[in-house]
Amino acid sequence: MLSYEQALEQLLAAAQPVAETRHVPITAAAGRVLAQAQVATVNVPPLDNSAMDGYAVRVADVPQAGVTLPVSQRIPAGTVGSELQPGTAARIFTGAPVPPGCDAVIMQERCEAGDGVVTINHVPRLGENIRRSGEDIATGNEILPAGIRLRAQEIALAASAGLPELPVHRRVRVGMFFTGDELVQPGEPLPPGAIYNSNRYALRALLEGLGCEVRDLGSVPDCLDATRDALRRAATDNDLIVTSGGVSVGEEDHVKPAVEAEGRLDMWKIAIKPGKPLAFGEVNKPEGGTAWFIGLPGNPVAAFVTCLMLVRPFILRLQGVADVRPKVLPLTADFTWSRPDSRLEFLRARINDAGRVELYPNQGSAVVTSLCWSDGLVLNPPGQAVQAGDSVRFVTFAELLA
Repeated sequence: MLSYEQALEQLLAAAQPVAETRHVPITAAAGRVLAQAQVATVNVPPLDNSAMDGYAVRVADVPQAGVTLPVSQRIPAGTVGSELQPGTAARIFTGAPVPPGCDAVIMQERCEAGDGVVTINHVPRLGENIRRSGEDIATGNEILPAGIRLRAQEIALAASAGLPELPVHRRVRVGMFFTGDELVQPGEPLPPGAIYNSNRYALRALLEGLGCEVRDLGSVPDCLDATRDALRRAATDNDLIVTSGGVSVGEEDHVKPAVEAEGRLDMWKIAIKPGKPLAFGEVNKPEGGTAWFIGLPGNPVAAFVTCLMLVRPFILRLQGVADVRPKVLPLTADFTWSRPDSRLEFLRARINDAGRVELYPNQGSAVVTSLCWSDGLVLNPPGQAVQAGDSVRFVTFAELLA
């Protein structure tokens, strides 16, 4: 079996960003991946401006506290004042350009306004409370690199630089279906031996949260012909096929032979727990070309975890994201794990009030409540026992679901 790192490297080596790009308004760019680096064409701020409501002065005119100066002009935000005459002050407001001749702004709390005059109870220093032109963004500088997912922060930066639209990669198109004659949809009667299909809804939410266009083909009967037909339909117009269930070695597990019949299988079985029976390959498109294929396990926790730890970075790379690996935190264990597996374990855990990591008591791969209880996953190396106080590697769901 491949290790987790070997499997991830193989997935990322195969993934190439979708070629098509779109120019979208910045109002529609959140969550998309920037296709081209953006360079500032303006300074931000465009002019030296006041960081405070107060009074613009010449430092030389205020050698000591208690100096009274006549107020020669009033400069609201959005207007440009005239040159500040020596021996005077200008009433100025936050964001307003400082007038020529001014070299400090004194906040109004340190001043006493009178009838056409102001008494300044503070000795200013050069440049005090002045935001310099270009101190945030300078013309010609790269402000947004290619290959990042655009968050609210990047949208704000683009707007600050006056960019009305951004070039982004086309959304990754994902076709998904689920195998298992025992699966019933929520809202339907539950016959004996059946279970509700939680994977369909969890995986759809995860994929849509990654910005994918998801085409849901629903549940497929446990037979080879139906699985092959579903693969052909899912390959049409999609970049990636994601399935859940049917990738193990049972007599009713038809996904693996179906993929081998409709394309090729490059990887099967990974040394991770949960999630060993994960398959990766390609499916031939009816119109020519291929679609990537990733088959996830059927157990709900295994499907959820492998989607986060393997499908997510693969999709991010297809979207054009450069840095796809989640940040892993070194934290202190508040638990004992005395019987480790020979595979890398993804243990559901959360950070307690003491800032340490504690485990959900039932680590079964079908226990969906463990996902809701947890903050993230402990990545426990193969054969690694853990004692309370040991350092463990922890990745948060907030990081994986961002």
